[in-house]
Amino acid sequence: MNLLDELRTHRLLAIVRGPDPAAALTAVLTLAENGVALIEVSLTSADGLGVIRRARAALGSDYALGAGTVLSVEAARAAADAGAGFLVTPALAPSVAEADRLGLPVLAGALTPTEVVQADSAGATAVKLFPASLGGPDYLGALRDPFPDTAFVPVGGIDADSARRYLDRGAVAVGVGSPLLGDAVRGGDPAALRERAAAFRTAVRP
Repeated sequence: MNLLDELRTHRLLAIVRGPDPAAALTAVLTLAENGVALIEVSLTSADGLGVIRRARAALGSDYALGAGTVLSVEAARAAADAGAGFLVTPALAPSVAEADRLGLPVLAGALTPTEVVQADSAGATAVKLFPASLGGPDYLGALRDPFPDTAFVPVGGIDADSARRYLDRGAVAVGVGSPLLGDAVRGGDPAALRERAAAFRTAVRP
């Protein structure tokens, strides 16, 4: 899997994080069935590794399924063993170098220009601009000037309306958690999740 190509093509990364493993798995499968092609399961979820393992078995080896909030070397290895095809970090953590050692693409968290340089130097496939809501689309636009070749994926506080503004300012994709998942990770209505997935897919369409 070429993560950067997937991000550029689909432009939406769903972030699944929740207290109920069964509901989280149902949410992952519902998103996949409704055209969301990139999904990250946060390791802060209840039994996040188990959710990844079961989702991988259901979705097959080619689906772009990753692990999020991966901070340590040990967590990176466990996520890879569970079937994660890529890793996502909220910051420049030891897991970034370990992802490179494991041959896994990594979306490395950064906020400041210095951190962007460090993420690029560490071999990040793309930079997770987090929390994106702190500066908004204008801040992303300002970063694009000194870093025109960096692939940015804003995450944090992005809804269907603001997603388009981030993409227009140069993001290759946006990462979305609760505005997309809603209460689905706590056993909420899958039909509502399907509707939100359709709305976000429309919002990010080129």
